[in-house]
Amino acid sequence: MGIYNALQYISFIILLTIFVKPLGGYLQRVFSAKRTALDRVFVPVERLLYRVTGVDAAMEMGAKEYAVCFVLFSLAGTLLLYGILRLQHFLPWFFPQYHTTPMTADLAGNTAISFSTTTTWQAYGGENTMSYFSQMAGLCAQNFLAGAAGLAVGIAFIRGMARERAQTVGNFWVDLTRSLLWVLLPGALIGAVLLVAQGVPMSFHRYTQAQSVEAGKQVIPQGPVAALEIIENLGTNGGGFFNANGAHPYENPTPFTNLLEMLAIALVPAALTNTFGRMVRQPRQGWMLYSVMLVLFGGALIFTHLAEQRGNPAFAGVEKKLHANQAGGNMEGKEVRFGIGGSVLTATVTSNTATGSTNSMHDSFMPLGGMVPLINMLLGEVVFGGLGTGIYSIVLIAVVAVFLTGLMVGRTPEFLGKKIGPPENKMIMLYTLAMPIALLPLTAVAVLTKGGLAGLTVNSGAHGFTEIFFAYTSCFANNGQSFAGLNANTLFYNVTTAVAMLFGRFALAIPALALAGLFAGQPKTPASSGTLPTDSWAFGLTLIGTILIVAGLSYFPALTLGPILERLVSK
Repeated sequence: MGIYNALQYISFIILLTIFVKPLGGYLQRVFSAKRTALDRVFVPVERLLYRVTGVDAAMEMGAKEYAVCFVLFSLAGTLLLYGILRLQHFLPWFFPQYHTTPMTADLAGNTAISFSTTTTWQAYGGENTMSYFSQMAGLCAQNFLAGAAGLAVGIAFIRGMARERAQTVGNFWVDLTRSLLWVLLPGALIGAVLLVAQGVPMSFHRYTQAQSVEAGKQVIPQGPVAALEIIENLGTNGGGFFNANGAHPYENPTPFTNLLEMLAIALVPAALTNTFGRMVRQPRQGWMLYSVMLVLFGGALIFTHLAEQRGNPAFAGVEKKLHANQAGGNMEGKEVRFGIGGSVLTATVTSNTATGSTNSMHDSFMPLGGMVPLINMLLGEVVFGGLGTGIYSIVLIAVVAVFLTGLMVGRTPEFLGKKIGPPENKMIMLYTLAMPIALLPLTAVAVLTKGGLAGLTVNSGAHGFTEIFFAYTSCFANNGQSFAGLNANTLFYNVTTAVAMLFGRFALAIPALALAGLFAGQPKTPASSGTLPTDSWAFGLTLIGTILIVAGLSYFPALTLGPILERLVSK
C-alpha cells in the first residue's frame, strides 16, 4: 500500500472521528433551539426572515405536512433553476464564444432536477455550458437550498424517532432556515477561505487566452470556483464548476485541498449519528451506527486500493510495483497529483455519500475497482450518505435488522422502545423496495432500446452495461458521478435519469418521514430482559450482514452481468 497512502487513509478516518462528537453536539443544540456561539449573528437574521415570509416558528407540523412542504420547496427550486438556465444567454456573464453547448429544454430540465435533488448529475461540461450567473445564482444557490432541505428532513426524522405520544416532527421552514444559517453558510465561508488560500480562483474575470509552448492557443476558464466548490462538497451535492470536476487544478490544486474537500463531504453526515444518539437519549446507538459506517467504509477503501494497485493484468512486462519513483498499479484516468491513494480515497468517500465529486475517471478503474463505488451507491447511502439522507437510511436498515431478528426469536420487534407493527412495516418495505423497483427497469429499458444503446459511444459488452447501470444507480442515489464513457446528453437519458433522480429523492424521504411520524405517536415501552439491545457490537454485525444481504439479493445478478463478468473476461 505504501506509507503515504496508509497515512492518508488513517488521517482521514482519525480527523473525521475527532469531529463527530463536537459537531454532533453542535447540531443537536442548533435544532433543539439551544444556545450556540453563532446565535448573536444569526438569531436576528432568522427572526427577520420569519417576519418577512410570515412563518410562525412556534407552529410545528405533522409528518404529512412536513413532507408536503419539502416537496413543494423542491419543486419551486426546480422551476426557478430551469428558468435561469433557459434564459442564461440573456443574463450577465454569458460568453457565447465559450459557452457553446446548447441549453436545450431537456438538458435544462435534467439539470434543474439534478441540482434541486442534490444529485448534481452533469450531462454537460461546466465551462462550456454554464455562465457565471447560472453557476452562482442557479447551481450554487440550489446547492445551499437543496442541501439544507435534505438536512431538515434528516433532523425531522431523528426528532420523530425520539419523541413519544407526539403528533408533530418539527417545522420544515424553521429547520431549513437553521440548516442554512447555522450549518451551511458558516461552513462554506470557512471552507471557501481555505480553498482560496490554496489557489482556488474566486473571480468574475473573463476566460483567458494563452499561447502554449507549441505556439497553439489555450483557453483558460476563470470564475467563482471556490464558492461553488465548497458547497458542492459540504452540501453533499458534487456538481463541478469544470467538466473535469475535482481533477481540475482550479477546483482541487493540492493534496491538502483534496483531504479538506473529502472531510467537508463526510463531516456533517457522520456527525448526525452522534446527533441521533443524543436526541434519542441513547448515545451508544449513535456510536454503533458510526462504527458500522466505518467498517463498511474501511472495507470499501481497502478493496478499491488493492484492485487499483495491482494494475491491469493485460499489460505484460509493465512495472506494477509501488516504489519511490513509480506509482505502480493502474494510473489510467488518475491525476498524478493525487495518485492511486488520493483517487481511491475520493472515489470511496464520494460514492458512499450523495456527492458525485470525483478527482479521477472511474470509467478507467479496474473492473473490480470500479465495482466498489457502484456497490457503495447500491447500499443506499448507509455509509455517511447525504445531508439528512444518510442518517435515515442507516436507521431504516437497522429497523429491518430488528424486524428480522425479532422474527427469529418469535417476539414483536421493537426499536428505541417503539413497536414495529404493520403500519411501520409498510413504510420500511416501501423504502427498501423503492430503489430496485426504479433502478432495474430503467436499466433494462436502456439496454434494450436504441435510445439507451446509442449512449455507448466507446464501450459495449459488460463494460457498456456497467456504464448504463452505474448512471441510473448514481442518479437514484442522488450522487451524480458517472462512468463518463456514456453519452448522457440525449433526450432519452435526460428524461430517464431525471425520473431516477426524482424517485431517489422523494420515494425515500416520504416513507422515512411517515415512519418518523408513526414512531413519534407511540409511547415508549420500558426495556425488559427480552428486549433486543440495538447498541451492541453483536447488533452492529447483524446490521452489517443485513445491509450486505439486502443489496446482494437485489443487485447481484446485475453486478454479475457488469463488472464481475468484465473481470472474468479480462483475466
